[in-house]
Amino acid sequence: MGFPPRRISPGKVRSAAFGLAGLIAGVTGSASAVPPRMLLLDGAYAGSDLVVVGERGTVLRSGDHAATWERVAVPSRATLTAVSFAPAPPPTPVRHGWAVGHDAIILLTADAGRTWSRQWQGENLQDSFLDVLALDERRVVAVGAYGLYCSTGDGGRTWTRRRLSADDFHFNRVTRGPGGTLYLAGERGTLLRSTDEGQSWAPIRTSYEGSFYGIMPLDRRTLVAYGLRGHIYRSVDDGINWQPVAAPEPVLLATGLQLKSNYLLLAGQARTLLLSRDYGKTFTPVDPAIGSGVAELIELDGGGLLALGEAGPTLLAIPP
Repeated sequence: MGFPPRRISPGKVRSAAFGLAGLIAGVTGSASAVPPRMLLLDGAYAGSDLVVVGERGTVLRSGDHAATWERVAVPSRATLTAVSFAPAPPPTPVRHGWAVGHDAIILLTADAGRTWSRQWQGENLQDSFLDVLALDERRVVAVGAYGLYCSTGDGGRTWTRRRLSADDFHFNRVTRGPGGTLYLAGERGTLLRSTDEGQSWAPIRTSYEGSFYGIMPLDRRTLVAYGLRGHIYRSVDDGINWQPVAAPEPVLLATGLQLKSNYLLLAGQARTLLLSRDYGKTFTPVDPAIGSGVAELIELDGGGLLALGEAGPTLLAIPP
């Protein structure tokens, strides 16, 4: 199942993409102090602290690598779909981060996620952001449903909205490669590349016309794109040529992660977790599979893996 029909409000896009008939009660693993029936959609490290976001304006922080959680107050009840913190060179602490979501909302933190303020909100509350990427403390890119694209170059004091194409296809995820190139994945086969930190974008051509949910830039040349119905594509020349990669099941692949070991993981609908030990050339299912749909995967600094999705935060072992 992909995005819902276009007559449905884009404010429901990300939740519907996971086929949620209802939220799953309870939280597995050792995570504690988290309310049950909690849909979580994204997370990121702010220094040594982990911050995750989700339904009804939820922001949770953990200072012990997802063992326990603290709920943080935010000035919105809108579902938050993504969070990103600006990188800071050591020993400078990571402080500035942005969370985005439904109701065209952008939230700011200047203290590593301890407190949040409403920084920007679009006039059309039917607009929904689906992802955000902080390049540094001044430059941030936020993307979303129906071609929504906003950026700032002054730390969010002002935001510029613009159209990247004449089509109003959803932009699902924006990622940054090790060489600084930005990649944007979206609906109807949309893949875009920016080599000037978002000032301009150029299309990346593939033979696939379905929805892409993300691109993993593994190095300066190797890319893995994934999306609807188990479609996976791999390129070793920065997207000039693509080779399809067989998937065990035709399910929606919503997120990907390159582990420190250089193993790759893909996850999404239908409790699917796929592993590649050969840099994306092949993928095999991990057994046992995750117990619910997954929106995001995070490798924990303390070891292990955190899956976010229908069941809240789920702690997993990293596949050997």
